[in-house]
Amino acid sequence: MTKSIALSLVLAASLGLAACSGAETENTANAAANSAENASNAADNAMNAAMNAADNAANAASNATNNVANAM
Repeated sequence: MTKSIALSLVLAASLGLAACSGAETENTANAAANSAENASNAADNAMNAAMNAADNAANAASNATNNVANAM
């Protein structure tokens, strides 16, 4: 979903720059595309970090349960 939003922003920025000179338009469009890709990567990294944190919490709970069971 974040990639589709980023792509939409890039397309909107590119269309808005259609009246600029060729080299300037290309540079600006490339900068916009790079920014969108960076934002997408940051969102992916945040999602991966959240998933890893959830996995770690689940593992800790499982370990605690096993420790209690082993103590009996």
